[in-house]
Amino acid sequence: MGDSKRQRILMVSDFFYPNFGGVENHIYLLSQCLIKLGHKVVVMTHAYGNRSGVRYMTGGLKVYYVPWKPFLMQNTLPTFYGTLPIIRTILIREQISLVHGHQAFSTLCHEALMHARTMGYKFTLADVSQAICVSHTSKENTVLRSGLPPEKVYVIPNAVDTAMFKPAAERPSGNEIVIVVISRLVYRKGADLLVEVIPEVCRMYPNVRFIVGGDGPKRVRLEEMREKHSLQDRVEMLGAVPHARVRSVLISGHIFLNSSLTEAFCIAILEAASCGLLTVSTRVGGVPEVLPDDMIVLAEPDPTDMVQAIKKAISILPMIDPQDMHNRMKKLYDWHDVAKRTEIVYDRALKCSNQSLLERLSRYLACGAWAGKLFCLVMIIDFLLWRLLQLWKPAEDIEVVPDIVLSHDED
Repeated sequence: MGDSKRQRILMVSDFFYPNFGGVENHIYLLSQCLIKLGHKVVVMTHAYGNRSGVRYMTGGLKVYYVPWKPFLMQNTLPTFYGTLPIIRTILIREQISLVHGHQAFSTLCHEALMHARTMGYKFTLADVSQAICVSHTSKENTVLRSGLPPEKVYVIPNAVDTAMFKPAAERPSGNEIVIVVISRLVYRKGADLLVEVIPEVCRMYPNVRFIVGGDGPKRVRLEEMREKHSLQDRVEMLGAVPHARVRSVLISGHIFLNSSLTEAFCIAILEAASCGLLTVSTRVGGVPEVLPDDMIVLAEPDPTDMVQAIKKAISILPMIDPQDMHNRMKKLYDWHDVAKRTEIVYDRALKCSNQSLLERLSRYLACGAWAGKLFCLVMIIDFLLWRLLQLWKPAEDIEVVPDIVLSHDED
């Protein structure tokens, strides 16, 4: 671990396994690497179906599936104070020293951070100790929208498990070109763009076939498009693809297509590049920062421009060496490096002085004439409820769980 002190870290988000996506993979893989560095990591998320209570994952990663049901798109219903008792119990039981919230869209994340800050822990967006963004574009947006000092916001990109995502032993042969799409089929991921792009590409190139993996409310539109243009034999709809099967789908293709309308980073692009696929993507958010120019063809989120980008990608496809692309990805992105950089941010956050309630309220007041007063009221009530819980159930009455220490082989 070097000079870094062993920390007890709580990762919080509405998005975690068994749900699949970039945030879920980020939390899991970062947690595994931090455990290997000697830290204790606990994950807190909401219940998924009948998965509730405490579960253990690889490496002794402990996961609390709190009995809170999702309300919309895997987000829990905002309660402000409903989660305070259980969050307080977890923080005390696990002797947490630092709270790390993931995904700005996560309701559970923001509530946990608010309660943790009230209790004196580090991390929350309103009066943050330190913040981590996955791209410089994301950092710029965070600084502009939250008013945080730029020096408190760090850029640490995502990474990819190159041992898992590697090219096929032999590249798909023949004259057929396969374009792969693996994404949640929702508006934000540009599913409506696919409805317009796929028929046009199929019309221009008789030897192109599409494989679409993913599910969501926009799947119906893609099914209708396939029926309307009689593309049943050229557009394969796989439905939801488990993460363990993503590589097998990727290596069956030549080009990976990402049509997102907004994206902070996009791990799917890394996974595709690591499997040796040339990427065509919309030029949005932090996507232009992800890959070198010779690995990706960028387009505006417009059907005509995307078709032209796919046309360009098809023309340069013979020059792509999948194994060379994979080797470059191994050097560019590594989860162990991400974990070590995150560890540095943790250490700096813990060195920040704790602010009193009055100091924090002055920060909230600056958020706006009416919003500032409302935020102050919310935090004052949260503080009073926390004090009430301390009287009703003192911390010493909450059992502290013993640590499970597993040996880890050095990489």
